[in-house]
Amino acid sequence: MEKPNLDFLFYPKSVAVIGASHVPGKVGNAIMRSITLRYDGKVYAVNVKGGEIEVNGRKFPVYRSIKDVPDEVDVAVIAVPAKFVPDVIDECGEKGVKAAVVISAGFKEAGRADLEEELVRRAKKWGIRVVGPNCLGVTNLENGFDCNFNPPERQARPPFGKVAFMSQSGAFGAAILDWAASHKIGMSKFISLGNMADLDESDFMAYLGDDPKTGVITAYIEGVKDGRKFFNTAKEVTLKKPVVVLKSGRTEAGAKAAASHTGSLAGSYRIYQAAFEQAGVLEAKSMRQLFNYAKALAMQMPAKGNRVAIVTNGGGAGVMMSDGLLERGMKLAELSEETNEKFRRDIEAGKLPEHMSYRNPIDVIGDAPSSRYEIAMRYALEDPNVDVLVVIALFQSPALDEGIVGAMEKMKVYGKPIVFVAPGGDYPHKMARNIELKGIPVYETVEDGVDAVYALVKYGEWLRENGKI
Repeated sequence: MEKPNLDFLFYPKSVAVIGASHVPGKVGNAIMRSITLRYDGKVYAVNVKGGEIEVNGRKFPVYRSIKDVPDEVDVAVIAVPAKFVPDVIDECGEKGVKAAVVISAGFKEAGRADLEEELVRRAKKWGIRVVGPNCLGVTNLENGFDCNFNPPERQARPPFGKVAFMSQSGAFGAAILDWAASHKIGMSKFISLGNMADLDESDFMAYLGDDPKTGVITAYIEGVKDGRKFFNTAKEVTLKKPVVVLKSGRTEAGAKAAASHTGSLAGSYRIYQAAFEQAGVLEAKSMRQLFNYAKALAMQMPAKGNRVAIVTNGGGAGVMMSDGLLERGMKLAELSEETNEKFRRDIEAGKLPEHMSYRNPIDVIGDAPSSRYEIAMRYALEDPNVDVLVVIALFQSPALDEGIVGAMEKMKVYGKPIVFVAPGGDYPHKMARNIELKGIPVYETVEDGVDAVYALVKYGEWLRENGKI
């Protein structure tokens, strides 16, 4: 498998924005604003009109051609009308540019496959790697290199973290970034794939598979460029880190829409399903599920089996969780006699109440303080029959104190994956943030929690089948 080293794209020392503009609302202006916000490399503005541009309190001279820039340029971000792009690529080649991010639309997706082929032909002549065309840009949350043309006040950027995301849809990618930012989900890199005239989803998957800053690879795709390449790449990468894909174009109507959107052939959905299964790719069916999976996999180790224990202070929530887990192919752990004896002994000693249930789901009941949770969680995690622990906390109960945050941190010593569910409003959200700071993923609903457990179990199965755990 060919592995392109794309560090020059994500860690450039210098960037030229071709089509830079001083006019608010113009794409070339928005890119300049995004790129100069946190990136500390050199930024050059290029526009045939020349002049000067002021963005984010900084003034930039505008060069009429990239060839006029006095220094070396690693990456060119191109936002000029499509018909001019091939000639601009030639100028970039003469300048020694290594990568071009082509924001411009009007290629294959608009019936101009000939123009796209010409763009690729010229880029190959110069050895330039191309992202796009017809894309939103790329963002490296680690170093602030961000040529996304949605300005920060319209589309937030998430904090730096372990999840990488690539998207064939720029608009959907923007929504994902915004959503991840509002949910405090840390991301490493974002790639808007566009038409994938050169670099495709498999190239980026291979690169991210070796990227030490990325723990989970996620993607929205309508169709892959080369099925065999995707399959072989995914099969290798998933043995190193999880890959989660949201595939659209699952229906005939959706597939037709995909063809007119990015010019991609969605192909038979059943073939994709089989390929995902055989390559160890986790398929999400919604944006929410994509990040339910990703968050769990980024924050917890894969499960060594599918036996789940539940600790809850709400009986109904425990029943709902049981149903959800069983419907997705997991099992409720049968607690060992030794574990049952621990619970009986503590009940007899008055450390636990007589009216609680410890048969799994372990219902510590509504008046449980954090100390009771801690005992129940310890006994569940010490049980060899338990592979995953789900903790459900209805924080509306006045008995449940903030000591639960410290208790959750203590549970990490057992080396088993833990998923926390905290339904409700402001107070549960506040507690959720504190628990997540301790490295435990928290979910708002039982259904989201089921997704999280499923991802940890399913990815664990794949690694076990291939002798990796």
